[in-house]
Amino acid sequence: MKFGKRLKKQVEESLPEWRDKFLAYKRLKRLVRLVPSSSSPRRRAAEAAFVRLLDGEVDRFNAFFLEQEEDFVIRHRARPGSPPAWLLPYETQFELQEAVKKVAAGDREAAAEVRRVRREVVDLHGKMVLLLNYSAINYTGLAKILKKYDKCTGRLLRQPFIEKVLGQPFFATELISRLVRECEATMEAVFEAGGGCSGAGATPVAAAATTEQQGIFRNTVAALVTMGELRSGSSTYGHFSLPPMASPESDLLRCVQVADPVPI
Repeated sequence: MKFGKRLKKQVEESLPEWRDKFLAYKRLKRLVRLVPSSSSPRRRAAEAAFVRLLDGEVDRFNAFFLEQEEDFVIRHRARPGSPPAWLLPYETQFELQEAVKKVAAGDREAAAEVRRVRREVVDLHGKMVLLLNYSAINYTGLAKILKKYDKCTGRLLRQPFIEKVLGQPFFATELISRLVRECEATMEAVFEAGGGCSGAGATPVAAAATTEQQGIFRNTVAALVTMGELRSGSSTYGHFSLPPMASPESDLLRCVQVADPVPI
């Protein structure tokens, strides 16, 4: 699939409020076509317009990414050293597992809290995965359009620009990746203790969740597939490509596609 179509599909599958935050790929492609082949004042003006738009896009990515990252950090941990805000009133994963076991055994008192934790961790995990995908697909789009620019103009803009991008906030995903892993640890506790992550009859959490959460779940699945495709080694894999994913997307989905013994 060509990148332009992939980006369009990803935007359509993203959260509605995120759809105007992605790379203006079509506009950048139009600017590339307007750059004259021969050196002239017109060419310099066209190149300057292209670089200004690129810089503006990076600034937009940074502002949106940092805003979302701050919100996720606040939602994840109310204060340093405390358990995640959505884990309370349980202090540890073990306490949560014990509560899930009580619910599975018919204890109704713990059911409401366990349901709340399940909803919040699935919601937060899904949105953070979407943000990781946002970083990956916009970086890939920048690399693609710069490759097209260099090919059409004979210039070598891609390498210095991408080197600058590698130091930008929207590309620094270490914190969000760590929070995703912590969410997954909680998902192990909140779902596995109640019936396991696999097996016959396992039902996706989305099937029992609210309409909004089902949308987030579907978007998360689409984002994970896209991240796997963007990071997979292929004939187009090169120096400016994202590295392969540390673990396949099926591993990331394993703990949300589980049987849910507590009706939501």
